[in-house]
Amino acid sequence: MARETLSMRKVSEVLRLSLEQRLSVRQIARSCCLARSTVADYLSRARVAQLAWPLPAEMDEERLNALLFPVGERHVERRLLPDMPYIRNELRNPHVTLQLLWEEYRTKTADGYSYSQYCQLYRDWLGTQRISLRQEHRAGEKLFVDYAGDTIPIRNAQAGTITEGQLFVAVLGCSNYTYAEVTPTQNLFDWIGAHVRALEFFQGVPVVVVPDNTRTAVTSPCRYAPDINRTYQDLAEHYRFAVIPARSRKPKDKAKVEVGVLIAERWILAALRHHTFFSFGEVNVAVKQLLTRMNDHPFKKLPGCRREVFDRMDRPALKALPERRYELAEWKTMKVNIDYHVELAGHYYSVPHRLISQQVMGRYTQSSVEIFHQSQRVAAHVRSSRKGGFSTLKEHQPPSHAKYMEWTPDRLIDWADTIGPNCAEVTRKIIASRPLVAHGYRACLGVIRLSQRYGNDRVERACEVALKLSVANYSRIENILKNGRDRIPLQEGKTDSPTMIHDNIRGSKYYH
Repeated sequence: MARETLSMRKVSEVLRLSLEQRLSVRQIARSCCLARSTVADYLSRARVAQLAWPLPAEMDEERLNALLFPVGERHVERRLLPDMPYIRNELRNPHVTLQLLWEEYRTKTADGYSYSQYCQLYRDWLGTQRISLRQEHRAGEKLFVDYAGDTIPIRNAQAGTITEGQLFVAVLGCSNYTYAEVTPTQNLFDWIGAHVRALEFFQGVPVVVVPDNTRTAVTSPCRYAPDINRTYQDLAEHYRFAVIPARSRKPKDKAKVEVGVLIAERWILAALRHHTFFSFGEVNVAVKQLLTRMNDHPFKKLPGCRREVFDRMDRPALKALPERRYELAEWKTMKVNIDYHVELAGHYYSVPHRLISQQVMGRYTQSSVEIFHQSQRVAAHVRSSRKGGFSTLKEHQPPSHAKYMEWTPDRLIDWADTIGPNCAEVTRKIIASRPLVAHGYRACLGVIRLSQRYGNDRVERACEVALKLSVANYSRIENILKNGRDRIPLQEGKTDSPTMIHDNIRGSKYYH
């Protein structure tokens, strides 16, 4: 079976962490959730192809794959290794045997190891295990992040409700210097914002950030193939650190933050247990004061305190913060419509017309929208909040719609005419009402496709009603059909009754 090649995003991340961050193969493998052999293979191929970082701006996914994997070369997929910790855990049950576990393994992996190899691999692995391993943390290398299990109640004085504030904790591995804050939730927005403020608190960036397998950090918390959340990865690229999630149900991987959370709960949550807070700003002022006391408190068995060790060791080793603060960006997969626009929060943004019917990836912040195709940025717009509006760049339009596009106004009108002359007239009016012809294509298609749900006769009648009421647009025609107004004859001389097709009118069927 041929091995599936990695996406350009994964390959780019491997090259960035190796050539820019100078991480080891092991660290890169953990950060990118890849096998070490795969990372080593891709780095070797990159050296042969003489690739350098950053990759050229014109490098697309197809060209990168051609450089890394010449035509005719095949890749052999390695057999899936058994899950050794799982085997050891299952064998604690006196009724479970290696024979049973091997049979279950072969059921899921048809081309897996034989029984004798399976047993030998497990025995070899078991002989290398130790009860625990003391981790040595280098200055400025790792930052451990997590949320505390307990919360702080925030009371809304007006509504009388209580919101459970979530305590975010970040601990540097070398100095144990700690940052903490209370956020309203543990969602992506608060998770990313807490990271940004933590890095600004430390006044620098570590080499590696170690989160738990939370959904906001890891999209698929799988032991063998977890994937980093796209927005979290975007944050890592902006601040130039690597994300290496702790293994699921392996607290020793992040012992620093586990202890840090415990200490923060004792120093902060316990100290504030009798206080009543009415806003997150108020509680974070109190947390900041207690955090200062905690970081300045002398160690019991070591000289100095967290702040002194941080100033002496971690601070000089941290990388400088970038000039621009990270702005939260979200990602969305979209399909380009026949009008060469994509929809985001009710607004439509143009892309090059050659991408019609293609899948693209949108990256959007509060102020901007970027659209990518095969990891290459193809469009950039200022974010607009105008519902139903269009943001169209001139360079995205085809020189001639009839020459470059399968869809034309005449074709849409002809298609609408198969339903009836009123539908064709509605299509003409929609197209004529838009500043650009292509802007009306989406609404025209919507009107035509209503026939799939209501039939040609009803759509034609609804279009006739809409034309007499001078409301020839998709939403009004759809409301006419939903409310059954197409079945009620219009009275002569009464063609101005906008309330009868208003979104908030239930219609007579509601009362039957």
